[in-house]
Amino acid sequence: MRPLHRRLLAALWALLCHGSFAVAVSAMALGLASGMRFGLGRLHGPLAWLANGLLCAQFPLAHSYLLTGRGRRWLARTAPGPAGWILAPTVFATLAAWQILSTFALWSPSGAVLFEPDGAIRAAFLAAFGLAWLFLLKALADAGLGLQTGAIGWQALWRGVTPRYPDMPEGGLFAACRQPIYLGFALILWTGPVWTLDHLVLALAWSGYCYVGPRLKERRFVERYGARFAAYRARTSYFLPRLALTRFGTRR
Repeated sequence: MRPLHRRLLAALWALLCHGSFAVAVSAMALGLASGMRFGLGRLHGPLAWLANGLLCAQFPLAHSYLLTGRGRRWLARTAPGPAGWILAPTVFATLAAWQILSTFALWSPSGAVLFEPDGAIRAAFLAAFGLAWLFLLKALADAGLGLQTGAIGWQALWRGVTPRYPDMPEGGLFAACRQPIYLGFALILWTGPVWTLDHLVLALAWSGYCYVGPRLKERRFVERYGARFAAYRARTSYFLPRLALTRFGTRR
């Protein structure tokens, strides 16, 4: 591939990936803050819940598949030649953004409001919601923002080099638990201020994936890092951080 064509392809994927990411995050934040009441879906009754159930399921199922060896090979075929392998993380992030966007944009709201606080209680929920987003951003940064946002793919293609994947994360929030990204995602699901039946269903479904889904990722880490990951797993909790009290420099 000629340098000009390679850089043009990289620039197009950068715009597509990060533009999709921004729109998807905005849709998720607005959707959860409003209790999933403003989706564009117009279905009603059992048909609405069937469609909403499919929207709930498509993200964890496709996300998990794309993390498998077969899924990664499929990602590599989305661009011609070696560019496919280079762009794989960018394509993965783009598809994840589209999945999240489709869930919130195409949702058919039931209109069943369970709890809608106001005043100080609403302010407390919004503060927790904002802190959950900050926690997730910190976890993404600790894992490597380039990988998590897909930037390492198009940046490598732009420079004509092989993507440099970050090392196994052990510092920052990853020193407290092995899956802070999934924990942060779950916290966002449960801190939105408006609770409708729709919000509750989505929070339950995706929180279950946040807890179970990373097992597939950890299997890959066992294969890649062996004894190093085994030692990390032995000293670090899986999902919820271990709160240790330290006194006079001794952990109890």
